[in-house]
Order: sequence, then structure tokens, then C-alpha cells
Amino acid sequence: MQLSAEIIAIGSELLGPTRVDTNSLWLTEQLNDIGVEVQLKTIVGDDGARLEEAVADAVKRADIIITTGGLGPTEDDITRVSTAKALGRELVYHDEIEAVLRERFQRWGRKMPEINKRQAFIVEGAEILENPRGSAVGMLLELGAKRIAILPGPPRENQPMFTDFVLPRLKELVGDVFVARRVMKIVGLGESAVDEIAAPIYNSVERASTSILFNKTEVELHVSVRRDSRKEADADADELARRLSDAFGIAMFSTNGETMEEVIGRLLRERSETLALAESCTGGLVARRVTEVAGASAYFGEGVVTYSYEAKVRLLGVRQETLDKFGAVSAECAEEMAAGIRERSGADHAISITGIAGPDGGTDEKPVGTVFIAYAGPNGVASRKFFLPGDRYLIRWRTSQAALDVLRRALLKASQDR
Repeated sequence: MQLSAEIIAIGSELLGPTRVDTNSLWLTEQLNDIGVEVQLKTIVGDDGARLEEAVADAVKRADIIITTGGLGPTEDDITRVSTAKALGRELVYHDEIEAVLRERFQRWGRKMPEINKRQAFIVEGAEILENPRGSAVGMLLELGAKRIAILPGPPRENQPMFTDFVLPRLKELVGDVFVARRVMKIVGLGESAVDEIAAPIYNSVERASTSILFNKTEVELHVSVRRDSRKEADADADELARRLSDAFGIAMFSTNGETMEEVIGRLLRERSETLALAESCTGGLVARRVTEVAGASAYFGEGVVTYSYEAKVRLLGVRQETLDKFGAVSAECAEEMAAGIRERSGADHAISITGIAGPDGGTDEKPVGTVFIAYAGPNGVASRKFFLPGDRYLIRWRTSQAALDVLRRALLKASQDR
């Protein structure tokens, strides 16, 4: 049976707009790797009653409970007291912890404030987890088959403590379970369409779990397979990924978590070919994404942003007659932009983008979200019209993804035609 876990992050600062609970993300990954499913994450401010309630409820539901934060020496560090109350246990003072703290402060050339003595209180029956990186020790408790880990908040203290002391104990509790995960990415389909295709496949695999996530440019399909050996887990995860890839065809652009720009870079490097870009409504966003990949200089030489009519004419050779007759947001303009940047750069492949990102500028004929993307390559020039929903931010991002996908499909087709 798969064990469940809950994580409780403590601190009022985590409820504000400027701090993110990164510990829970890291801990979830570690737990997932040993076959433990995190079913609930809770953030509790510096409120003793609410923290006591959160711990008591978690103990009723989960096999493993992990708290992070609230172990400092100040009045708002409430984790020791509230956890002890939730478990019906006393706090026990440990002179040896005080001695270690005094020695540490002495090495720093300072006298230990008396307030730090609070950090020598330990929940009754807990194993003390040493913390050479900070003043707050951690605690590990056994409640029958359940485990409760009480960890400090700073990641530089939290993560080594979990790795060194907690993780080995949890592995003993879980037994030999190996989890292999794969992250697949699909473009051009929504969440419901992805699940409709994927569900019959992943539901046919024992001890496989799946989550589907939609972000601003694509759908991510996360699958994990639990097996009794690493070799078996990896083999079955690879087979599941292969079956899903076959089902989605060209819409699935990555089976190992690659971004679209990484896929483009790999395809261009494999072919020893180059790319140039001409952008209008995306304002250089596609070039930014392409150059975020290390080594992009091997295949990307240049890109231009031609926002105005005059710039399109002067830099790309777009004909004034084309702009007068069809407008800048048109297939004709996009094709001349792509052909122009390819000719001027000498690149093997070129992509152009022109559209209306909004919120203004749309018409009945060309509403906001209308985008034309053109590709120019060795076999000629072609364009596609898209209508991409969203606000200005989303339209620009979705346009950048569509442009890179047009290029990806052109590269794959060219490879097949060889």
C-alpha cells in the first residue's frame, strides 16, 4: 500500500505576497522518489491554536507528517509548543542542547541570549536531529506506524537534515519501492482532450499515477510508475511514455521534460542548420526563448523586431504595396517577412510573426488574438493563421510557442523527406 504524507509549512511570512514555500516543493520531490504520495500541503501562520489543529488533523489522516519552520527562539516560533499539545505530550528541556548552543555562540564571539534557551525544549519521546548549520535542532517522532518530522525552516538547514536523518528512516518504513517519473509535453490540445486520449493508456498500467497540468503555452502530462526495482520502474515508465507518444503523435513534442526551445535547439544542432527570426507582435520574445538555451549561438545568428510598417519595409524588404493592400497582420506580410529575414541572414530556416496582441487594435475581420506565422526554408515559404485567446501577456506567449512549433514541424517534415 502506498503511504501518504502531509507537509505543514509554518510562518506568517509565507502567507504574504513576497515569500514562497520552496521547502514543500523540494520535500514533495524527495517523498515521491521513494513512493510516498503527498496528499496535502498546509501553510499556517504564527497562530498556536491553528497549528495545533493542523498537526492533530494531519496525524489522523497521513502516515508521514513533516513540519517546516517555527523552531527559532522568538515568541512567534510556536512549533514546539503547538506540536506537543496536538500530540498530547510534554516538552522536555535538554541541558546538552543548551550547552551546544552556548558553545556555538562563544565560537562566534558572542554571548548567547537567554531567549535561545527555548530551543532546548524537545517534544517528549522525540529523537533529536542535529543541525550543524543553525541553532534549531529538529525532531523525529514515532506514533506507532506513523512518523512525524519537525524540521527548521531555512532550506540550507532543512534539506540536509531531511536527507541525513529523516529520509533513511522513511525508506525503512516504505521498503523497497522505486518510482520512475516522466514528464511529457503536448502542444495544440487542451487538458480535457489530452486526458481523453491518455486515460485509456495510463489506466491500463498497474501502480501508475498521472497528473495533467496546463500552463500558458502547453499541457504537461506527468506520469509515475512504482515498481519493486529501479530497472523495472524505468523500463515500464519508458514503455508507458512510448505508448502515450504514439497516441499523441506530433502533438507531443517532449517525453523527457524538454522545453520547446530545447527541442528546437536539438533538432537544429542535429542537422547543423541555422535559424533567423523576424518578429512583430512578440517583440523579441521568440528570440529570447531561443537564446535561453545554452549553446544557441551554434544555430541562431540573428533576429529582428519590426514593429512598424517602415521597419518591415526597410529591414525585411516587405513591399509597401503588400502592406497597403493586405495590412501588416496578414499571410502576405508574414511570408514576405520570413523570406526577407532568411535572404538577408543567409539562415537555413526563418520564422516570422505578425499579429494583434491587444488589448486594442482588433477589428471584426481581425480580432485581438489574430496571428500569422510564416516559415521560410529550402523548399519555399508558407504561412498559417492562428486565433489565440487570452490577454496581451498570454497571446504573446502562446504566439511564441506556436511559432516555435511551426518551426519544429517543418524541421521534422524536412527530416522525413530526406
